Amino acid sequence: MTEQIIIDISMLYSSTDTAKLAELDKYVHKAVELAGQGNDIILTGQGPIWLYLKIAHALHGKARKLIYRSPVTGDLVIFNHSPD
Repeated sequence: MTEQIIIDISMLYSSTDTAKLAELDKYVHKAVELAGQGNDIILTGQGPIWLYLKIAHALHGKARKLIYRSPVTGDLVIFNHSPD
């Protein structure tokens, strides 16, 4: 059964207040761990574009659907590998 999992990007680096490029692998590992395999993933929260892009790339092939959510755009589908 497919789950919908929300990943708040800002929570990946919450202990430092600012995302650090030197910690990129740690952030990506945590996001992939949270996402699991074959789920619908929503990325949201404050964060640098480079972190969003790297996580989106890492989730391709792992997530069934990837959605970006913001108060400005609402939900924006990045990719959808669902057959329905």
